Amino acid sequence: MEASSPHPSVPAVPSTPFSTVIRTASHEQHTEAENSSFMSDLLGGGLGIPAYRRYTEQLWFVYRALEDVSDALAADPVAGPFLRPELARTPELERDLSHLGGPRWRTGLAPLPATAAYADRVAACARTWPAGFVAHHYTRYLGDLSGGQIIRGTAEKTWGFARKGDGVRFYVFEDIPNPAAFKREYRALLDALPVDDLEKQRVVDECKHAFRLNSAVFRELGEQFPLSA
Repeated sequence: MEASSPHPSVPAVPSTPFSTVIRTASHEQHTEAENSSFMSDLLGGGLGIPAYRRYTEQLWFVYRALEDVSDALAADPVAGPFLRPELARTPELERDLSHLGGPRWRTGLAPLPATAAYADRVAACARTWPAGFVAHHYTRYLGDLSGGQIIRGTAEKTWGFARKGDGVRFYVFEDIPNPAAFKREYRALLDALPVDDLEKQRVVDECKHAFRLNSAVFRELGEQFPLSA
């Protein structure tokens, strides 16, 4: 007697790519950060070079926290694949700060309290939670490759920096000739993140936290540089 044919399998419902989940879930926090009064005033041309310089200084503290751990995390199966040398921003920030503040730009430089908290959180994740570090990495570098270009264009037009030159080199990724393709590859890495669903939810929550930390920096910068009436 012939064996009965197995029931046809029900096609699996395709799951939403994690890169889409993390972008959608953090949209509110992302929007709040990019629409802060400080950033709106800066992009609107209402603030001067001193505010832009102070903002760039804060970025330096955050990116040192992100990039000083590259060697330690290079072999990590979760964070390691994201540590691409062509993303490194610290050298470019230092060139910009030298242009903005002269060769002694480090003298007396200290992070705002919100910046210190932000950098400390990045460093803590790097030490103890690689997937959480990925959340911070994602919020910073994909933002730089996208919305960061708006800041560069505004800085060039408003304050006369040379196109893609000193003062805005942070926003210029010379080793990434095709940003759109790079971002697709980055999102594919997110989709393949080797963690379970519970851990992915923790990563989403950390991404939201990263945007809130960034918003706190903007609030403190706004207090230092209120838009003149």
